[in-house]
Amino acid sequence: MRSAGWDILASVAVVTVLFDQLTKALVLRFLGPAGSIEQVILIPGLLRLFYVENTGAAFGLFQGRNPVLAILALGVVLVLIVSFRHLAATRWGAVALGLQLGGAVGNLIDRFRHGFVVDFIDLSFWPTFNIADSAITIGVLLLLLLLVRSERPTQTDASPASEAADVEQRLR
Repeated sequence: MRSAGWDILASVAVVTVLFDQLTKALVLRFLGPAGSIEQVILIPGLLRLFYVENTGAAFGLFQGRNPVLAILALGVVLVLIVSFRHLAATRWGAVALGLQLGGAVGNLIDRFRHGFVVDFIDLSFWPTFNIADSAITIGVLLLLLLLVRSERPTQTDASPASEAADVEQRLR
């Protein structure tokens, strides 16, 4: 599963980036400053789509610190992959890391391309977000689930690969 896990991670990351960038291109075209639509109400009072330029981090924190946030995001991605590389040997671990990597790259593309992140999904009770943010959140939750469900073997000679196989077996 070692090679297949990295293939899954890469595939999930690429699909996430493509879907994220496609949705953002549509938002820029139709809801952005040059667009002809102000908003799309999907569920009145609960869910709408509208254009937001986010120069900050999650929940609109640290507005205007785009270069620092871009470098920080790259660092976080590298730390995740290095720290949890043993989980990439499992199907669900690879999916979790792929979602996080794809989401981080999708937002990084925005930061370098536009100088801000395009957000457009607005739940009335939550800050506006995008597909990349959703992927990161789902990836983090999945990673936490995997880490909580994995029990450390009592043997001191257990390898990360056997540990990852144990986690995947429990998830089946």
